[in-house]
Amino acid sequence: MIDHFDLIAPLYDRIIGPPDLDRLREVLAVPPGGRVLDAGGGTGRVAVHLRDLAGEVVLLDRSLPMLRQARARGLATLAGDVTRLPFPDATFDRVVVVDALHHFTRPAAAIGELLRVLRPGGRLVIEEPDIRLGVVKLVALAERLMLMDSTFYAPAEIVQMIEACGFPAHAVVGDRFAAWVIANKDLRPAPGTPAPQSARQPANSAG
Repeated sequence: MIDHFDLIAPLYDRIIGPPDLDRLREVLAVPPGGRVLDAGGGTGRVAVHLRDLAGEVVLLDRSLPMLRQARARGLATLAGDVTRLPFPDATFDRVVVVDALHHFTRPAAAIGELLRVLRPGGRLVIEEPDIRLGVVKLVALAERLMLMDSTFYAPAEIVQMIEACGFPAHAVVGDRFAAWVIANKDLRPAPGTPAPQSARQPANSAG
């Protein structure tokens, strides 16, 4: 199977461009000395801007060529599956996923794992292209034609995935073509709701 991200790794940053850094820093609100996980972080185009805000930033991705670029930037990287994170419970103060959720083959399982490794009082931030917009629909069509196996989700659908794990979430419309979904792990899961836990089945994608 062709791994598109391995192929485009050398050009990825030029194609995609930088994220909305001001909004990212605002919604993440990293505590001084906090630990941050950038899941599906690719070449480190996001993580590299978080180093001055956090005590530690860890980037996880499945694409080895992309991880090589991230390491060249001096970032701490790990190759892995986002549905089977190799971290203990409550490891990170912040978890961020930028423009990657639609590439996860099992997004609900991934979100469960991301919440599992998040500390109480921590925050999960997911930035995704807003599929409700026409231009994003065209991007989704282009990725489908390139056989990228992407599935884009509306902000409300991402909120539902998080709330299914028992934690509150809300969406904020971005200034560009993105929406931000924010979840604070301030509350215990609602009674009768399974707590986030490691996925039990193998998966094909990490982000």
